Amino acid sequence: MRYRVVHSDGWRVEGVKERGQSVLLDPLLNKGTAFTYAERQVFGLEGMLPHQVTSESEQVKRAYEHILVKGDNPLEKYVGMMSLQDRNEALFYQVMGHNVAEMIPIVYTPTVGEAAVKFSHLFRRGRGLWITPNHKGRMLQVLSHVRSDDVRLIVVTDNERILGLGDQGAGGMVIPIGKLALYTLGAGIHPAYTLPISLDFGTDNDELLSDPLYVGWRGNRVRGAMFDELVAEFIDAVRHRWPEALLQWEDFKKANAFALLDRYRESLPSFNDDIQGTAAVTTAGVLSYCRILGQKLSEQRFVLFGAGAAGVGIARLLRHGLEAAGVVGDELHRRVVLVDSRGLVTDARADLEGYKRSVACPADLANECGLEAGDDLVAVIDKMQPTVLIGATGQAGSFNETVLKTLATHTEKPLVMALSNPTSKCEATPTEIVTATDGRALMATGSPFDPVAFGARMLPVSQCNNVYVFPGVGLGSIVSKAKVVTDSMFAAAADELAAMVSDDDIEAGRLYPPIEDLRSITRRVAAAVAADAVSSGAAPAMTSGQIEAALDHHIWDLRYPMLIPS
Repeated sequence: MRYRVVHSDGWRVEGVKERGQSVLLDPLLNKGTAFTYAERQVFGLEGMLPHQVTSESEQVKRAYEHILVKGDNPLEKYVGMMSLQDRNEALFYQVMGHNVAEMIPIVYTPTVGEAAVKFSHLFRRGRGLWITPNHKGRMLQVLSHVRSDDVRLIVVTDNERILGLGDQGAGGMVIPIGKLALYTLGAGIHPAYTLPISLDFGTDNDELLSDPLYVGWRGNRVRGAMFDELVAEFIDAVRHRWPEALLQWEDFKKANAFALLDRYRESLPSFNDDIQGTAAVTTAGVLSYCRILGQKLSEQRFVLFGAGAAGVGIARLLRHGLEAAGVVGDELHRRVVLVDSRGLVTDARADLEGYKRSVACPADLANECGLEAGDDLVAVIDKMQPTVLIGATGQAGSFNETVLKTLATHTEKPLVMALSNPTSKCEATPTEIVTATDGRALMATGSPFDPVAFGARMLPVSQCNNVYVFPGVGLGSIVSKAKVVTDSMFAAAADELAAMVSDDDIEAGRLYPPIEDLRSITRRVAAAVAADAVSSGAAPAMTSGQIEAALDHHIWDLRYPMLIPS
């Protein structure tokens, strides 16, 4: 690397060889008009900037004004923010940090979904790495093109299941880029230590393949043994190039998501946010719901609609929590039931996917409960009488009026979690939920929604946003030097997140703490995750004081670092 980013009594960039225009063109070095007169002299910038030195707060104001002039078009605001990130990383994060609640939906969900669909037509500058089948046998060489020898966090996707939008080919790269932006915003992991990667192994999206402007690898998706060989080479290359790196799997097809997680989690510190992060933030919302009702987790009954990566991951973590609360055996199967496009998920299915088997309802037990394989969502709700209904289907409107009214018939104050992203894929809108349940349901959605009026009341809509969890899990894993990211670390994250919901928020029916507090939330989650890693033996011994000191050392404050010339 041409320079080295370090934290030593303040963030510094050491060994900067660049001068003049090269400094201004490097987003990790560029400070724009904030360069002091002394810095302009040292780095050969005299005459290359307007005379006036601008303070960081003035720069934030000016950059934010540039975004506001985009009007009410979220995609235009996204393009503006990405352009800022490509010019000046620190200023990009300061604008986000001053406007957290406003900017997260712009930089990530739901706007990032539209950006993925239109990626080839919006493309301006490459960021991260694209690995294609053409690189087979040469992946380590391709990874060596990244200038940093100190990558600590990788987010990788193969682009096949982007949000609820499906196969987006090379456009899926916006997801790792967006996730890493949230890592930096929430956890303070310096962007110099992060790397987004797309495993661009083709696409089965005919619209993309027929688009003359498509920028990805042209060809149908590589599958089977060749897919496995390519991923294996990629993992080996990462372990050789950056042996201390943590890897996050993102938006893989459900069968691949589970297979890759199970195959590599012991050999490379890694986790899947779609499976485990979604489960943790959902579980935290459920724990807040229990506080609102004054009940225990062990008193709840769950029906999950959607048995893909998110649905199965949620079911696994809920079962983990119920078992810890003393719910075991057949009763555990009665409390967490899954329904997919073919109806009730039972172990009697001849072609039941392996990843569903651990959470499938035993057929005999289903019969005892009056259930039959193939029962639809309404029938399952009517017979199981859940207190909590969770949707992870990617199918808009799947929580229709009949579904919601059936739920409300059996439960006075149900929890409805319509988690699919983007907004267009949400199982039910908050207005639909409120209307069908006579304003009695508590609500959480994957995308942000405004409060809903019901009579004289304004009912809150909590956003079940993975950003509450994955930055803290990543940071906690890094600072603890965890060798494996365990399920118990996600349970610890869920418990800590739920504990941060104030009594006032509980009284108002809100399930999560304010997103504006993301930095402090992430730090507490990271500390809890690191402590769990240490206590379980997944990480070396550390005291709580050492964990806090390590967090201090790793968290960048988003301000311009001092540049030390070579």
